[in-house]
Amino acid sequence: MIPIEQATHTASDGTTIIVLTPSGRLDIRTAWQFRLELQQCISKLSPHVVINLSQVSFVDSSGLTALVAGMRDADKNQGSFRICEVHPESRLVFEVTMMDSVFEIYETQKEALETVPRGRQATASGGNESKAAM
Repeated sequence: MIPIEQATHTASDGTTIIVLTPSGRLDIRTAWQFRLELQQCISKLSPHVVINLSQVSFVDSSGLTALVAGMRDADKNQGSFRICEVHPESRLVFEVTMMDSVFEIYETQKEALETVPRGRQATASGGNESKAAM
């Protein structure tokens, strides 16, 4: 099991953005769980997602596959998919596989949140920001 913190941000125009912050390793043992959580967030909460990888020290091909699937799900739902704060030990995987050119990757969570398109909200939940651990 991979611990996943979930935060909900609501922009001034009402756009809901989900931030998921997994912790530990995003690998063959945990990617399926992360993938399911990501899929549920996109389909039930908001198609706009930011993945904060500051607490993920290792990503393998299964983890990258889960991220690509999430990006495709967000796109299918007219949403957006950003990655931010990639852990230094995981950054090399994105560079070697050239996935850093596939994903929109930001240095900070604030930057990622600021670039989410506004006014294309499929679903919304109230509140400015809330957090929950999965």
